[in-house]
Amino acid sequence: MYIEQIKNPYDVKKLNKEALKTLAAEIRNALINKLSKRGGHFGPNLGMVEATIALHYVFDSPKDKIVFDVSHQSYAHKMLTGRKDAFLYEEHYGDVSGYSNPKESEHDFFTIGHTSTSVSLACGLAKARDLKGEGGNVIAVIGDGSLSGGEALEGLDYAPELKSNLIIVVNDNDMSIAENHGGLYENLKLLRESDGKAERNIFKAFGLEYVFVKDGNDINSLIEAFKSVKDVNKAVVVHICTEKGKGYTPAEQSKEAWHYCAPFNMENGKSLAKASGADYASMTADYLLGKMKEDKTLVAVTSGTPAVFGFNAEKRKEAGAQFADVGIAEETAVALSSGVACGGGKPVWGVYSTFVQRTFDQLSQDLCINKNPAVILNFWASIYAMNDVTHLGIYDIPLLSNIPNLVYLAPVTKEEYFSMLDWSLKQREHPVAIRVPVEVINGAKPVERDWGVLNRYGVEQRGQDVAVLALGSFYGLGERACTAIEAITGVKPTLIKPYYISGLDELLLEELKSDHKIVVTLEDGILDGGFGEKVARFYGSSSVKVLNYGFRKEFLDRFNAEDVLNESGITPEAIAGDISELLK
Repeated sequence: MYIEQIKNPYDVKKLNKEALKTLAAEIRNALINKLSKRGGHFGPNLGMVEATIALHYVFDSPKDKIVFDVSHQSYAHKMLTGRKDAFLYEEHYGDVSGYSNPKESEHDFFTIGHTSTSVSLACGLAKARDLKGEGGNVIAVIGDGSLSGGEALEGLDYAPELKSNLIIVVNDNDMSIAENHGGLYENLKLLRESDGKAERNIFKAFGLEYVFVKDGNDINSLIEAFKSVKDVNKAVVVHICTEKGKGYTPAEQSKEAWHYCAPFNMENGKSLAKASGADYASMTADYLLGKMKEDKTLVAVTSGTPAVFGFNAEKRKEAGAQFADVGIAEETAVALSSGVACGGGKPVWGVYSTFVQRTFDQLSQDLCINKNPAVILNFWASIYAMNDVTHLGIYDIPLLSNIPNLVYLAPVTKEEYFSMLDWSLKQREHPVAIRVPVEVINGAKPVERDWGVLNRYGVEQRGQDVAVLALGSFYGLGERACTAIEAITGVKPTLIKPYYISGLDELLLEELKSDHKIVVTLEDGILDGGFGEKVARFYGSSSVKVLNYGFRKEFLDRFNAEDVLNESGITPEAIAGDISELLK
């Protein structure tokens, strides 16, 4: 096998053209084998195998710096830069992350997991190179789906200003995570159909030089194109047309489903993951589709991730014009939602928590200053959701709960969630965000509450001395903590569902002062700027002691949730122990 002999990119340069084709097949087989066992980004990596080989054949990494957008297509790059064992041998599968990582290799320059960043980052590397009077090529690799993000377009706009070497490889597979959306994709289609010869060319309009490669999975064509732009003294785009999921038939036939995969059977492509039962994504899509039939002003909005709230291709077709995908452009999703709400419509933006942070300014300026009643459904906001450093979902509480005018809600049960969503769509007073639980919990009783009476918590159990405010997905932990506290101390705590992340129930908190010595807050997020600190500030001048349980402000990476909880002292036993010591 050739791949076993590749210790660094210079070994790639020693191979002849036929050997490079064999190497591509070996890399592809290794990727399919590993991903079938561990899961990961499937289609993006299979489509980029030949292009990655050609990049390392022509350029001289790390002197020539390659920056991968999102970097979820960097697996082949890792294999060619000294990390092949992590893809060839199962005992080493966990040695590397799923994204580029400077801690792993001198051939990686950024830890990146969000989209539309590579061109701007590469511009920065090129600027630093020029300021220092150094040489070398800087190459940004970006997919067509990522071009819909504002930062990508800003980077393209600035690139010609450098007036020096910058090579932008546009990997065009005619796909984002799902299908592409936006006017620029009509131009990409025109360029593909005209072999890059169309007079209307978005890249040339930015003042960029342009090279077209019709078959971006042909190593020879790629090598010739990259050689033609190596060491150029200008900004140039190399537009390559690849096939997402190339080399694995199920992925070629169903590109959206195979963007990312769980472990699967290599023979038939069937997932090995256990069926998870009811989930909020599919239930939310079904709920919204039902509402759309009653109200033609309701529109479901996504920023390139329709699966976040269950809108597969069939359901998107059913929704028709009442489903809007703005592409990977969270800022536009928020501004569009604000505009729809201002115009009398009812927008619902579904988003993963890790991507909410990409649009803080629009949330505050475009939406909340104007108090437009848009609805935001924030999914996977939990320590139990995504667990790599670029996709943490536990920073949303400090971000969203501190924006004026935004009502941020934390349901516990399925009934509470849909009751909150129903109210959010009917009311016209507030922008509303809902922290969608990860686990579907069926409530024991129907919800009879007016959520429009803001900041009123739910007292689920009356006790004394100790009050536990267990927010959203940590309510179950709160129940177990109360049981442990009572068992150890003999004191029956008061148990409260706070419901409103963005506001305090000051009447209830004041009432607790009369017969409670300790207040405990539990939140599935970081403590700094979070919910618990607001409660602690309320009791600051009183004799009530407040214990806040949540996570430290740090970038966790590839963690086990239970380990983090144990290390943070967020277990029923640890909480009960802390209470016992205070009561003494």
